[in-house]
Amino acid sequence: MELAQDIIKGNRTALGKGITLLESTLPEHEKIAQELLKLCLPNSGKSIRVGITGVPGVGKSTFIESFGKLVTSHGKKVAVLAIDPTSEQTQGSILGDKSRMHELAANKNAFIRPSPTSGTLGGVANKTRDSIILCEAAGYDIILIETVGVGQSETTVSNISDFFLLLMLSGAGDELQGIKRGIMELADGLIINKADGNNITNAKNAALAYKRALHLFPRMENGWTPKVSVCSAIENTGINKIWDMINNYDSQMKSSDWKSENRKKQNIYWLHHTVKEELGNKKYKLLLSKGKLKALEKEITKGKTIYHLLASL
Repeated sequence: MELAQDIIKGNRTALGKGITLLESTLPEHEKIAQELLKLCLPNSGKSIRVGITGVPGVGKSTFIESFGKLVTSHGKKVAVLAIDPTSEQTQGSILGDKSRMHELAANKNAFIRPSPTSGTLGGVANKTRDSIILCEAAGYDIILIETVGVGQSETTVSNISDFFLLLMLSGAGDELQGIKRGIMELADGLIINKADGNNITNAKNAALAYKRALHLFPRMENGWTPKVSVCSAIENTGINKIWDMINNYDSQMKSSDWKSENRKKQNIYWLHHTVKEELGNKKYKLLLSKGKLKALEKEITKGKTIYHLLASL
């Protein structure tokens, strides 16, 4: 397949076309997309996959641009898979992260792809995992997966990344109550952003509070001790320290063989996830084609519960 060959050669236009093919819901595209994945898979797996999440307004896009520029300055290639909320009207991305990372977008060693969530829970688009495979096949060393924002379902990103980075703000009320504990327990690195101007002291105090809080959590299975740091993406301070943190983590996980074992566990997770989702979609389409959903719509308006109607199928 010519498209697969072009992606493996590092052609950014071909990579964009490939991801568009993966995201397509047209039946005729699905078979081609699976063949594309099959051809690219042997060339994947060599990157560091970094999931990035944080509260709305924490500055994820600004941080990613600053971090991406640093990574490329070290001779690495970085791919950004930015997951945007979906417009109910157009089914397209709302935020348009690419327009907010204009400097990184112009960098020949960077690739930025905003993708709509299409209503998918977990903070990652449905085809993000497949997109990672294509990006790795195209030779990208660091894959940054930016999620929509923090929520209970956001933890899905930890099943798609090697390193889970949590961005936080200081001075926004009680910091330790400002985020779900479940996400904090998954974080490999916790970064207080916007540590600049009059906020530097607040950021350092918040970092200290988080360090103390992390000691109360159970020890991570992989033996890693989560790190807390401060940075200013706008002033470009503290970014080097985060790059070192991620590299140290990757070296430690490789030497203990955790990285490869964890990816195997992730593959099993996504197998179960995909089987449940695909079977659900097929059942839904079957009910839709037979007109049964129209009948259920009438019944639900008469006061019957959804579970009562599902039991009748």
